[in-house]
Amino acid sequence: MMKNNKLAYLLALLAVVLWSTVGSAFKITLGYINYIQLLLFSSFTALLFLTGLIVYQKKTASLLLTKKKHIVSSAVMGLLNPFAYYLILFKAYSLLQAQEAVALNYTWPVILVLFSAFFFKQKLSWMNITAMLVSFTGTLVIATRGKILSLHFSDPVGVGLAVVSAFFWAMYWIMNMKDTRETTEKLLLNFFFGFIYIFIFSSLTGNLTLPSLQAGIGSVYIGLFEMGVTFVIWLNALKYAENTAAVSNLVYLSPFLSLMVVSVAVGEKIMTYTITGLLLIIGGIMLQQLIRKKTTEL
Repeated sequence: MMKNNKLAYLLALLAVVLWSTVGSAFKITLGYINYIQLLLFSSFTALLFLTGLIVYQKKTASLLLTKKKHIVSSAVMGLLNPFAYYLILFKAYSLLQAQEAVALNYTWPVILVLFSAFFFKQKLSWMNITAMLVSFTGTLVIATRGKILSLHFSDPVGVGLAVVSAFFWAMYWIMNMKDTRETTEKLLLNFFFGFIYIFIFSSLTGNLTLPSLQAGIGSVYIGLFEMGVTFVIWLNALKYAENTAAVSNLVYLSPFLSLMVVSVAVGEKIMTYTITGLLLIIGGIMLQQLIRKKTTEL
């Protein structure tokens, strides 16, 4: 594929804009449906989209030849994402303000650094630890709604779930990096198993009911623009990019754009503590990237 940096940036920005709307979509849809049903219908939508994409790309034969070890891998990855990650994240959104959940969800790159140190034996310097502490401080600012010295959490369960969901995403990301399969095929199998898990869970908890029109529209939107279409757009942006790192950094626009959408679509007043906490979280992550870049150049 020929590189086209202008197209790469346009696609990346489109993906970022779409991702910036889903936090509001989560919160609004959860007003019509519970978090279990939301995952059931949105993951089903994503599964249908990915199946159609595989058929369109004529990769069905290749998918049918998937090795047993890769099927087992997808069974595990599907348990992490979409099942555990989104189940916990959606529950967090049902408990927290949308702006808080949006910001806290961006702690996953910090957790990924810790996991990388453990799984890939990467050493953590004092600068790495300092950067993580900056991000962690941002998490505390949001969790305590700016009253960090009191350590009184606004909603301990909601905050805990938002952070735990980031752990599941980081674990999934580690497994994904180790799995060298073609991305679309791998994603389809992951969602196939994930949907089986959420279908069984929904059956056991009495949540197999048809959604209302509003809930159905919201679920389809989330399934497409959080889990399906946007991911494909993002992958194409990276393929066309001359410098993938530069394009990848655009993703950090997403939480700030998300707050703007939350303000308009959900009607929440964006608080100073949310912006401060998010700046600290993203600042710590960007500092990590700077440290990694300097280490690589040495």
